[in-house]
Amino acid sequence: MIAKFAIVLSLAAVAYAGLLPATKLVYAEPEAPARYDFSYSVHDSQSGDVKEQQESRNGDAVRGSYSLVQPDGVRRIVEYSADDHQGFNAIVRYEGAPAKIAYSAPVAKVAYAAPIAKFAYSAPVAKFAYAAPVAKAAYATAPASHFAYSSPAISYRH
Repeated sequence: MIAKFAIVLSLAAVAYAGLLPATKLVYAEPEAPARYDFSYSVHDSQSGDVKEQQESRNGDAVRGSYSLVQPDGVRRIVEYSADDHQGFNAIVRYEGAPAKIAYSAPVAKVAYAAPIAKFAYSAPVAKFAYAAPVAKAAYATAPASHFAYSSPAISYRH
């Protein structure tokens, strides 16, 4: 184990000293700047979902827009751009007016009653009885004998 550690340590020292040739990674083909265009749209008459987006990229510059119909019926349109010099910029516009929704008081009020119990539940009934044990042994007082204890007679001299 020590021999392996010594070998790895010596290779690291040689590499740090610059005695090994340095290698540089070279790509087989140069990378071209990113370039794409895409768009999509959704028009669902059943749910009322209406939205669309388009975006294009050329290198580090991106431009695009998207729009959607909000729940109140107003169409929101966002046009955006992003690049290395100006960062991200967006312009938001709205088309249309919010739809007026008429609200009225409820016609009938529903009264709720407490639920009716359909079964009864009671605590379980004990089928056995348990009592504390009864003492059956009688204890007499200890005999009146006396015991004397004394310490051993040891003396120390210095």
